[in-house]
Amino acid sequence: MTDTDVAPESNGADTEEPGIRILAQFIRDLSFENPRAPETLRTQSAGQPQIDMGVEMNARGREDGLFEVDLKLSARATREDGPVFHVELLYGGVFQITGVAPADIEPVLLVECPRFLFPFARRVIGDVTSDGGYPPFLLDPIDFAGVYAARKAGGEIQGPAMGNA
Repeated sequence: MTDTDVAPESNGADTEEPGIRILAQFIRDLSFENPRAPETLRTQSAGQPQIDMGVEMNARGREDGLFEVDLKLSARATREDGPVFHVELLYGGVFQITGVAPADIEPVLLVECPRFLFPFARRVIGDVTSDGGYPPFLLDPIDFAGVYAARKAGGEIQGPAMGNA
């Protein structure tokens, strides 16, 4: 290509590269329950607790053209003799999304944006369980695309309206 070559004319609408920017991230709500402490802290030799996990994603547009995305993670640990701990985190972010067609915005908000938030939310849960007297509970990576696809197939997500996923 030489300096005199000219790119095909465009109206400017198709030239914007897709992009995601995190403008803010924050803890919206955090709860840690340690109902049987200190007894459960002394009986850690009683074996690994059973962990029940929960994952929810929620997204909404804002009047300023930005998007808020919430990632809700919960973990409930129990042993045969009762509950060990329960942690629930609602971690949010404000995103600027450019160059994405309106038909494709939902998967971006409910798959890609939670993927950006997850490492930070994972650290918060690890820290709070450690502060609660347990070894840090480090969540395994989550397949947000799989969660989104399963919930969409199950009818929990309908069309372009974004809510809990």
